[in-house]
Amino acid sequence: MKPLKTKSEVRDFCRSVRDSGKSLGLVPTMGALHRGHLEIVRRSLSENDTTLVSIFVNPTQFNNAQDLEKYPRTLEGDLAKLREVGGDLRVFAPEVSEMYGDAVSSRAYDFKGLDQVMEGAFREGHFNGVGTIVEALLRLVGPDRAYFGEKDYQQLQIIRKLVEIRDIPVEIVGCPIVREVDGLAMSSRNGRLTKRLREEAPFIYRTLEEAKRRFGTKSAGKVKEFVEGVFGAHPDFELEYIEIAGDRDLKPVLRKSRHKKYRAFLAAYLGGVRLIDNLALN
Repeated sequence: MKPLKTKSEVRDFCRSVRDSGKSLGLVPTMGALHRGHLEIVRRSLSENDTTLVSIFVNPTQFNNAQDLEKYPRTLEGDLAKLREVGGDLRVFAPEVSEMYGDAVSSRAYDFKGLDQVMEGAFREGHFNGVGTIVEALLRLVGPDRAYFGEKDYQQLQIIRKLVEIRDIPVEIVGCPIVREVDGLAMSSRNGRLTKRLREEAPFIYRTLEEAKRRFGTKSAGKVKEFVEGVFGAHPDFELEYIEIAGDRDLKPVLRKSRHKKYRAFLAAYLGGVRLIDNLALN
């Protein structure tokens, strides 16, 4: 599987797909593919005639230079995994210069406050970087549908807002979190954990599950206090944030409503590795 490397090659490929009357799905990734990514690819293959998977480590969505440097780049391994998936798919794996030219910078967006909480509060400029590259890919490819995982749930909602405010004609499809047997959300970062810390990592999911149970009878504030307490007592974790928010507007809940759906959002460091997760509460 030889990847497409230039925008020109992608335009030609997408034109041929459209000219043949086929539907096209797009799965944007930053590579280091795992089973979670592959499930998203399979979803796209099942719902479209052809799928394009992009593999691009986007520099403008990293607010930490060391995090960008450490991010795994495993193109050959990624291509091998996609070959095993099979189906009518192609890969776009551009260089940074192909996507940004000489000016590696992000566009400024107004996401109507969706980017001001949780990840946005701790990763300055992150969602402007996400929006910049996702918009570029959507306009370049012109897919019928684009697929994103719910592990980055805030990002998913921001991308939905992006296509609304930029009037991009595409269906954004959210895909459920894929978890390990022990509950840990699959992530490219999990491979950076030592064996011992990997065994501790499912504590995140267990805590979210207990938060969900308590949310049935306790206030959001009491549930957050519980999560902060158990993380504060765990010697290996450093909790960055726990938030309970509406699943559409991402606004932190002040008082629960029976007519609104909520999710718990969490970010924590484990051995210097930053892990995120979220869980529907009702």
